[in-house]
Amino acid sequence: MTPTPPANAFVAEAHLAGPQPAYPLDVWFCEGCAHVQLLDVVDPKVLYENYVYVSGTSPVFVAHFADYAGTVIADFGLAPDDLVVDIGSNDGTLLRAFQSAGMRVLGVEPARDIATAANEAGIETRATFFDVGEARAIRRERGPARCITANNVLAHIDDLASVIEGVRALLAPDGVLVFEVSYLVDVYEQTLFDTIYHEHLDYHSLAPLVPFFERHGMRIIDAQRTPTHGGSLRAFAQHHDAPMVTHANVAQLIADERRLGLDDPATFQRYGDDIDRLGSELTALVRKLRDEGKRVAGFGAPAKATTLMHHFDLSADDIAFIVDDSPLKQGLYSPGLHIPIVPSAEIARAKPDYLVVLAWNFAESIMAKQQAFRDAGGHFIVPLPHLSVH
Repeated sequence: MTPTPPANAFVAEAHLAGPQPAYPLDVWFCEGCAHVQLLDVVDPKVLYENYVYVSGTSPVFVAHFADYAGTVIADFGLAPDDLVVDIGSNDGTLLRAFQSAGMRVLGVEPARDIATAANEAGIETRATFFDVGEARAIRRERGPARCITANNVLAHIDDLASVIEGVRALLAPDGVLVFEVSYLVDVYEQTLFDTIYHEHLDYHSLAPLVPFFERHGMRIIDAQRTPTHGGSLRAFAQHHDAPMVTHANVAQLIADERRLGLDDPATFQRYGDDIDRLGSELTALVRKLRDEGKRVAGFGAPAKATTLMHHFDLSADDIAFIVDDSPLKQGLYSPGLHIPIVPSAEIARAKPDYLVVLAWNFAESIMAKQQAFRDAGGHFIVPLPHLSVH
């Protein structure tokens, strides 16, 4: 993969002239356990202390987390006053759903500004990284957690073993860890290569996770596929000696992974060829439109857009501006390429002819919300999982 700056390292106008380091983005396959991960690890303080992604700006994610909380409460018999701890809690969107059901909630979030905002909004949040020491401190102060959640965060952690040891220290004997990670099956099947960036150190499949958890005294008791982020895995783990039996879903998903060849390095060599083909198609289309005098902009500035635009060699010459609904990103410039991030009102003012939906996993809701753009003759380009024009 092409080296990039950190995917969420947006730049203020005053700093555009300064250097912005890029880091290698090489993906490696373990022939021993079939785990897939980055080779190079960027200091997490660089990545997270000034983080700008928040869950609450996406209505899709608000609804997803509300359903998520309801399912966990019902399936595991959570009761009012039970403690729920969210690792990498972001702005507290998920915890708010548990709080509304009467649970005590606590977030652990290293992004200082986001943690401050969550506290101000009524979701108690510790502005720190989760580890064994933090887990033990929480247990001393609050008692054991009936539920620990970790969503789109376990792939971000270099020393995952220490975090799982922290989970064991905090989790009640009958408690459950619920986590969601981007699923390698979907990354592979749908060519979702743009989910590869420095925050995502690991590209998880279930087969390597099962023995990993067992080595740390825990057992994955169930796993399910969910559509978030283009395709995710939601897994449930308990202490190894907890009474719940392991669901047949676990063995079935592992069998599916093996049928796809996710335990074979040749599979990923072919995957690289598919990525190159998609890039050639998108770049050719955008530059053809530009040469015809059309104005092309982007919609959505998620982390994945940094990988996509750098690897496909798209620049400010190709994408005039990027619309994003997050006020934390508006007024800034995209990592490395320095394309301006603007509010959606810019669409009506600047009147682009095409919008590349960089937040492609929300393409349907974005296109529905921007019907006025389409009514005015505008078109959408959705780059993944297959290039399409609407």
